[in-house]
Amino acid sequence: MVIDLNCDMGESFGVWKMGDDAGVMPWVSSVNIACGFHAGDFMTIQRTVILAAEHGVAIGAHVSLPDLQGFGRREMALSPAEAHAATLYQIGALAAFAHAQGQRLHHVKPHGALYNMAAKDARLADAIAHAVRDLDPRLILVGLAGSALPHAGAQLGLVVAHEAFADRRYRADGLLTPRHEDGAVIHEVDAAVAQAIQIATQGRARTRDGKLVDIRADTLCVHGDRPDAAAFAHRLNEALHKAGVGIGRIAA
Repeated sequence: MVIDLNCDMGESFGVWKMGDDAGVMPWVSSVNIACGFHAGDFMTIQRTVILAAEHGVAIGAHVSLPDLQGFGRREMALSPAEAHAATLYQIGALAAFAHAQGQRLHHVKPHGALYNMAAKDARLADAIAHAVRDLDPRLILVGLAGSALPHAGAQLGLVVAHEAFADRRYRADGLLTPRHEDGAVIHEVDAAVAQAIQIATQGRARTRDGKLVDIRADTLCVHGDRPDAAAFAHRLNEALHKAGVGIGRIAA
């Protein structure tokens, strides 16, 4: 049993620092690097790509709505054409930095509001999937497990990865509990690790009201903006291995 462990990274901007990328990097197998729309800038992107290359982890583009002030977590009305162009723009930037380091971009994962919107909106999901295919059909498209986004990618012949979250509470329909609701984020490390193990080994998670929901997971996310992200990633890595789950990047 093998699962990918991914982390959102490169989310600093200028002199403003977010996350402990160097501390998290040794414990994950894939990284999703901010492309400048919700976080990140050209120097941060370059540094993060170099760091990822040094650790041999898979490099992905973390594409977002153009919302630096809201960290990409505010919904925005985008037409499918705008979503396609915005996605293509961001993937191209990350692909260029990866190429300059002798690396190939491995996957694409939307961020924040765009991620949640594409999980439900088939037209938006299709636009994002088309942008991925148009740039490089070898790229893996990562989306919320069982949602519209991996479905759209599979329909276009892309390799898709169904993603689950260690530290987010699920609803009975398999969607994530919105962040503005109480209990949406699992801050307690033991509880988050326990949820990750249950998803990885049993394919299910417990909802806020105590029910079990089926969750297919090819990859588990560690949020890089957690204040304890490095310690959490280390703990999760060790717990997965102890549970008999290997950690490795998604195969294209």
